[in-house]
Amino acid sequence: MRILLAEDDVTLAGRIRMTLEEAGFLVRHCTDGTDAEEAAHIEDFEAAVLDLGLPGLDGLSVLERWRKAGKSLPVLVLTARSRWHDKLAGFDAGADDFLTKPFHADELVLRLRALIRRSAGHAHPCLTCGPLRLDTNASRIELNGSPLRLTAQEFRILSYFMHHADKVISRSQLGEHVYEAGFDPDSNTLDVLIGRLRRKLGVDLIHTLRGLGYRLSETP
Repeated sequence: MRILLAEDDVTLAGRIRMTLEEAGFLVRHCTDGTDAEEAAHIEDFEAAVLDLGLPGLDGLSVLERWRKAGKSLPVLVLTARSRWHDKLAGFDAGADDFLTKPFHADELVLRLRALIRRSAGHAHPCLTCGPLRLDTNASRIELNGSPLRLTAQEFRILSYFMHHADKVISRSQLGEHVYEAGFDPDSNTLDVLIGRLRRKLGVDLIHTLRGLGYRLSETP
């Protein structure tokens, strides 16, 4: 799943990016508010990690512009400010959660996963589809109670499917959340990946809808 990281502190951003990538996320990093504001209009992200003290365009203004434009992606705000009225202004602008610097890397990951899960309509950290079970906190997928061995790309695609079970997912939408920007939806790379997943599952859960995309469901 793809995350937009807007943080001008290069050292901190590097640590955050490493943490998120180790947790299985794809990360697009912007160092100023103008680039961050534009990125959300050009690319599709599961969530954003937004620093308030950005140059060019401050984080609060970025958030307000996203919401006015109808962007509903979950936003986790990073701030060095602990004053309540700063957080109140952020929530009023459309923030979903706050994390005050300094923070633990594990907390950032857990908060992001919770935001993404809730934005997809799931209250519980464990998602299921037939014999499949995804523990979003532990970043683990089980099949019939046994751990499923997956590559990083396979995990990202199956996790995305499970967050959006029973919904039709287009090739381009799926590709954007599994690969870096620039993915060609007409390539056969995605077909190969889906084929590998089907073989590992051994059950007919991933359905192809010709001309539309794919759907993860217990029923055809």
